[in-house]
Amino acid sequence: MGSESGLPSPAEEGFKNASAYDTHRPSYPPEAVDTFMNRLKVARYPNANIIEIASGTGKFTELLADRPERFTVKAIEPHHSMRQKLVEKDLHGVEVVAGKADKMPVADEWGDACIAAQAFHWFATPEALKEIHRVLRPGAVLGAIWNAEDYNKPIAWEGSTKWEQKLNDFVHSLDDGLPRFRHLKWREVFEQQMPTSPVQVIKDTLFDHMPKFSLPLGEHSMKWTVWLSEEALWSRFNTLSQVATLKGEAREAAVRIFQEAIHEDDVERNEKGEILIHGITHLVWTDRL
Repeated sequence: MGSESGLPSPAEEGFKNASAYDTHRPSYPPEAVDTFMNRLKVARYPNANIIEIASGTGKFTELLADRPERFTVKAIEPHHSMRQKLVEKDLHGVEVVAGKADKMPVADEWGDACIAAQAFHWFATPEALKEIHRVLRPGAVLGAIWNAEDYNKPIAWEGSTKWEQKLNDFVHSLDDGLPRFRHLKWREVFEQQMPTSPVQVIKDTLFDHMPKFSLPLGEHSMKWTVWLSEEALWSRFNTLSQVATLKGEAREAAVRIFQEAIHEDDVERNEKGEILIHGITHLVWTDRL
């Protein structure tokens, strides 16, 4: 079931505490951001027009606003609470507007790049790709970037520690059928562009269903670590929409599993008692054809 914003209800409910999300979700490593901007072909491109879809509270938008290129940014966000939090930041060069990936209030071929930070998995559909194609100029680049702590990684990726894998197993047990980064199903919308037979090539040509973005996707990952207190780690863990919406006995179970995990024998702590967290920043990019 959807919501007034058009988001799935679990996302609408899970992200309603925009302040907590903004406080406890991490920003992006500077090296990863620089690599991303270069892959998007907008590094050292003064006043480039950037479309950011599902900007949320502006974790990545802040980085765009601080860039020396002085970008002009249209930040598209459907969730009212998150959008309001972003508006309050009053970022330089950023226009915050209500909209969705498949219906953006942006002129044809306006964008020099389109970015989805921590979000592309929510709208990896042919309808969204068609709309993104419309708002980008020819040769512009679509890019997606995600931070993924080990507890929120794809199940097939090897965990750095036993305790983080325990939390990762728990997160995957909460699956509700909605797409997240960790499922990696967001790749399929690009792969579905390719015809499967000569007959399909003819049909696609006749009905203007030719690929809109280049393949193979460009991809790059960077590992990172951070020290967090037990309280800060729980607060970050609780920003996952499927954890945030747990209630009653299910929430009690989540707290119990979290406590068990952080007291495993392979948890590394510093002199402050903070816990070492492992994560990765994953980048994806593709040219608009």
